[in-house]
Amino acid sequence: MKRIGVLTSGGDNPGLNPCIRAVVRAGIHHGLEVMGIRRGYTGLLSGEVEEMTARSVGGIIGRGGTILGTARCPEFYKPRGRRDALRTLNRFGIEGLVVIGGNGSLTGALELWRAGFPVVGIPSTIDNDVNGTDISIGVDTALNTILDAVDKIKDTASSHNRAFLVETMGRNSGYLALVSGIAGGAEMVLIPEVETKFEEICHTIEDAYVRGKSHCLIIVAEGWRPGTQALARQLVERQEELGFSVRVTQLGHVQRGGAASAFDRLLATRLGAAAVKALISGGGGNIVGWVRSTITLTPLEEAVAFDKQPSPELVELAEIMEK
Repeated sequence: MKRIGVLTSGGDNPGLNPCIRAVVRAGIHHGLEVMGIRRGYTGLLSGEVEEMTARSVGGIIGRGGTILGTARCPEFYKPRGRRDALRTLNRFGIEGLVVIGGNGSLTGALELWRAGFPVVGIPSTIDNDVNGTDISIGVDTALNTILDAVDKIKDTASSHNRAFLVETMGRNSGYLALVSGIAGGAEMVLIPEVETKFEEICHTIEDAYVRGKSHCLIIVAEGWRPGTQALARQLVERQEELGFSVRVTQLGHVQRGGAASAFDRLLATRLGAAAVKALISGGGGNIVGWVRSTITLTPLEEAVAFDKQPSPELVELAEIMEK
């Protein structure tokens, strides 16, 4: 193998640039040419490919986002799109590919692998729902961003004696809400994986008021149903009996931005270098993950077979801390 490619696909996060940097520098270290593919699978289909050097990735380890860009590409998941992708890879002489992204991106990597092309995936999603890794690139930074906001919201909630619903990202995964709720001292966490009745929520808010607390903080995962806004409307109707007035904060895409934390920079660097090593040694068809503080390989088929569920231990811990 003489030339490999690297692309970032799907949602962005703060750990992508450190990972790109690691792939490029590790590839060069092993005597490979490294080609950067812009805008994910969209750029792969349209031939947006250029060689990357050590200088290309100089100074990017502290930058958020991705210098290669990212995009959704429904066309890639059709037979014609995958044929065009393989055509581009062959046209540029790329013999192996590193795909950095979440479940959708890694599903695309699996399709290329099934077509006979060497691919290694790197889990990079703040949802932390990819199997084969305890934590994905970007999660730690997103959690720190959430906690910074939660600490500030608690200040204003206490000043005005309010109940705040703080919505975190995570698509259909409650991991960010669960962990930030535990670490942020929330009175309650609402996640899609655990059913919570409306009366339980009302009881939690009223109980906090009766016990003399100056605020009530509830972290809500965006995938929780019936949703943050619907819950807020119901709670506002019962504000008088609950004691606290109710406000909503949706943190939104701020959770995806900013420079990566030290943990994410190191994780991204280790996984990026490991992905190159796996390609060289014939480990295509896998993702490189971080399991029990060790680099591991997991088949792409297993990694995307289903969405990873939050640890029951964490769910139980959140319930204990809410009391």
